[in-house]
Amino acid sequence: MGSVTHRVAILVYDGVKLLDVVGPAEVFGEANRLGADYTTVLVSPTGADVTSSIGIRIAVDAAATESAPDTFLVAGADLFPRTPVPRDLIEATRALADRAGRVASICTGAFILGAAGLLDGKRATTHWKVADELAARCRASRVEPDAIYVRDGTTYTSAGVTAGIDLALALVEEDHGPDLTREVARALVVYLQRSGGQSQFSAPLQGPPPRSPALRRVTDLITANPGGNHSLGELAKHLNVSPRHLTRLFNDELSTTPARYVEMIRFDMAKALLDQGHTATQTASLAGFPNYESMRRVFVRKLSLSPSAYQRRFGTARRANAQEQ
Repeated sequence: MGSVTHRVAILVYDGVKLLDVVGPAEVFGEANRLGADYTTVLVSPTGADVTSSIGIRIAVDAAATESAPDTFLVAGADLFPRTPVPRDLIEATRALADRAGRVASICTGAFILGAAGLLDGKRATTHWKVADELAARCRASRVEPDAIYVRDGTTYTSAGVTAGIDLALALVEEDHGPDLTREVARALVVYLQRSGGQSQFSAPLQGPPPRSPALRRVTDLITANPGGNHSLGELAKHLNVSPRHLTRLFNDELSTTPARYVEMIRFDMAKALLDQGHTATQTASLAGFPNYESMRRVFVRKLSLSPSAYQRRFGTARRANAQEQ
């Protein structure tokens, strides 16, 4: 890109998440200190100033129709998907996207891109809490709920809130290469590329309970005693059904197998125990894993992190502080 100015426009509106705006903007600003040449402007549908989700007023530089960016980012908000995307926001998004070389969303900004038809036929992601809703609304898109960010051609989408920083770093790397971007990441004290996906941040056992009373009895049994003998045959005996019928119940209602469900319960319990400060060996036993190695394999497969690495990243601050005193 050399010394050519790269114009970045971030679309804001009332209720926008402030960190979705300032996180990426700081990445571009830090890149400028190291030799890049980004000009970042904030635009709104009408050019009027807006108020963020925490009540801080945001000064806007221009109306959406007055900006012709090289890169266009739309920030997210807690408003979506609880409320429909307003028509003026959709029109502003389409107008900016038409003039931009690349288009990106942060967090629930993906719902705005989706409402504007800009995710049709593309892969996308958003905050893990609302990924299923995005998939339901944007049926022509393939939603990847565990991704930190997704690039599909010149369209980029990121996971929740701070993942906008990861996305902005990826854009800077595309423009200026890894060396400058690595220095930006170091200056901001963030990873150039964080390990693992959104699963490491998600709350356990998301989703509705089984509709079937019979299946509910089995899942309650597993949850109450994760370390029990939960082989397919034993679980089927509890309901007096065949293993094949029980497998079909799990697939129909929970889109998984009995074995995977047992593993998920043990995995979620292990994360909670590690968060509370238990050692990895204690955790494996308490969560019902046959041994530490079997637990480690599950963590690496699901999070690309070992249990110890997960605990260092998410363990209780109270325990860490106590060790330092």
